[in-house]
Amino acid sequence: MRLLLVEDDKSLQDNLKTHLQQANFSVDIADDGEEGLFQATEYQYDAAIIDVGLPKLDGISLITRIRNLNIDYPVLILTARDGWQDKVEGLDAGADDYLTKPFHPQELVARINALIRRSVGKASPLISNGPFSINTSTLEVKKGAEVITLSGSEYKLFEYLMLHTGEVKSKTVLTEHIYDQDFDLDSNVIEVFIRRLRKKLDGDNQYGLIETLRGQGYRLKRLEQV
Repeated sequence: MRLLLVEDDKSLQDNLKTHLQQANFSVDIADDGEEGLFQATEYQYDAAIIDVGLPKLDGISLITRIRNLNIDYPVLILTARDGWQDKVEGLDAGADDYLTKPFHPQELVARINALIRRSVGKASPLISNGPFSINTSTLEVKKGAEVITLSGSEYKLFEYLMLHTGEVKSKTVLTEHIYDQDFDLDSNVIEVFIRRLRKKLDGDNQYGLIETLRGQGYRLKRLEQV
């Protein structure tokens, strides 16, 4: 999952980026509202974290501009402890949730995970498809009772596919949602990770789990629940 973090406090920015990356998110950084607006319109994200007190363009105005552009991914705002008005204005502008500073980074991770799940109609952190399951809180992947060990990139790809089961996703879309803006979008790395996932999850192709649609991309096949 790829996040946009718009925060001008360098210390907090670094701290949050580290915790989010440890939770297997790819994170793009913006130091002010104008840069945040540019990135929000230039790249595809699964969610954004926006501080209210930003230079150049404040967080509330940034959220308003994003929503006016019909950008609808979840937005979580960061506010000061006594900023109840900011919370109300942020929610009214189109934010989906808020956190009051100071907060524990693990709470931020949990809230972002919940927002992303709800944005695709998933209420529980445990997502299942046939015998395959993924827990977006513990990052555990299973096939039946067997725990499957995936690399960080393999997990990100499988998580995104599980959240969008039955949907066709192009290599470009997969790359843009899994990696940050510094990644080489022209590489064929998605093909490599698809092959690895097929081998680890469905080595004998019993389920035909990941389908290739020539010229379109890949689709995680929707399986009957077991």
